[in-house]
Amino acid sequence: MNIKKLWLYGTIGLIYAGASEHMLPPSEGVTDDDHAFETVIHYDQERGGYVLTNSGWRIGGDIRTGYVRYDYDNPPLFVDATGTIVADEHINKGHADSRGFYVVPKLFVHSPKYGAFDIKVTVAGATDFGLNDSLYEQRTFVFDPKERKSFALLQEAYVRYDDGVHTFVAGAKETVTPMIDADDWYMLANSFQGAYYVDRTFNEVVFAVGYFYKMAGVWDSGANGTQWHSMSQASFVDADYKAIGGDKGVWTAAMRYKKGAHHFQLWEYYMPEYYNTFFAQYDYTAAYKGWHYDAGVQYIDFKEVGGLKRFYQARNKEIDYGIVSFRFDGRFDNGCDFALGASFFSDGGGTGDTLGAWGGYPYFANGMIFHFFEAGSLRHAKSYKLQVGYDFAAEGIKGLWSGVRLTRYDLDERYAFSSTGEPQNAMTLLGFKTSYSDDAGHYATVTYEHVDLDEEPNAWALRIIGGWRF
Repeated sequence: MNIKKLWLYGTIGLIYAGASEHMLPPSEGVTDDDHAFETVIHYDQERGGYVLTNSGWRIGGDIRTGYVRYDYDNPPLFVDATGTIVADEHINKGHADSRGFYVVPKLFVHSPKYGAFDIKVTVAGATDFGLNDSLYEQRTFVFDPKERKSFALLQEAYVRYDDGVHTFVAGAKETVTPMIDADDWYMLANSFQGAYYVDRTFNEVVFAVGYFYKMAGVWDSGANGTQWHSMSQASFVDADYKAIGGDKGVWTAAMRYKKGAHHFQLWEYYMPEYYNTFFAQYDYTAAYKGWHYDAGVQYIDFKEVGGLKRFYQARNKEIDYGIVSFRFDGRFDNGCDFALGASFFSDGGGTGDTLGAWGGYPYFANGMIFHFFEAGSLRHAKSYKLQVGYDFAAEGIKGLWSGVRLTRYDLDERYAFSSTGEPQNAMTLLGFKTSYSDDAGHYATVTYEHVDLDEEPNAWALRIIGGWRF
């Protein structure tokens, strides 16, 4: 793999990815929004697997294991009649200390090309072999937090037509877009049922349209992610409205433009009777005297529509806000890299109903583990990110990267309140991450992050995740 391809995926280390694939091909030179320069990347390039006889069909997969721990200084107390783990609601929003060890196997069968067609089926699951204390699984995000039991899932089953210019996909697939995303950075990726079409007729512009109807994935679903649910049920909007709003999917349209150092993308996501999301991003990429950089600006707008708008207006609520973000990321030929980001939230409601839904985390100034869910509100907030890292390929250790990230949220005390009702002004996150991958398919990531949030006890989390792709 040449240096230009490595830079495409935002790292100069070795890259091996699983089944997750971008709906639109990523633009060469643009770094990953939230995982810049990491060497464990789980999209766009699966390993070859093993060929079955002479038929050309392949079998492969991923055996992933992990130990995760989240400490909120709030031990779990009991399980209520609904199966919900209950902790002190006056500490860290009732988030309970959580921990667990898990094994997540994934197995796929992939056909050879029949003309321009191919077929793929993937089965995945998660288990703890009965080793975990289920009282401490409120926020491990591997099992459903109420069921807390092993499960298996038909995660992918799709047919694809691709002649190099036109691509059509129908079925269930781990798909990557800015706001609907497989988000395969944890234990098990999200997957989506639907269909999409991509047109590459023009050299500099790519167009796409699609419809996503269902989602599975514990990590980012507002429903039971061990099962398939409609996109509306998997959203984070008010549960009372979801009960009357019905099952809806998300219509999506997109374009990507690239010419020289200029990269521009537009995305529109519309879920009838719920809300609309508009996404736009521009990046300028270049190299100068031994270093490469990406300067980007991003705008995201969320707006309620139809029945949800009327439902929220009657309850003095809304989804109506935007986020403007800037970034400047760079890497040097000597192995050093940096990522700077800033995001500015407008003075409108709905952050808790939308941020992170369906796996979308394209924001330029997040933490490494904790993002939005600890603070009382991100309405009218500002966030700033400083990350520095080092790729040890410069020392002859290919695939090893380590970095530290400081993220600061300036909160608006008119909207952000602690679990005891005290106004909050700031949240500071300090994270450390080391990633490693090799050309035999082995990978591992260790991440630690500490949270200092006004008017709440400090929190921290540790994730040790690794596996083998074959």
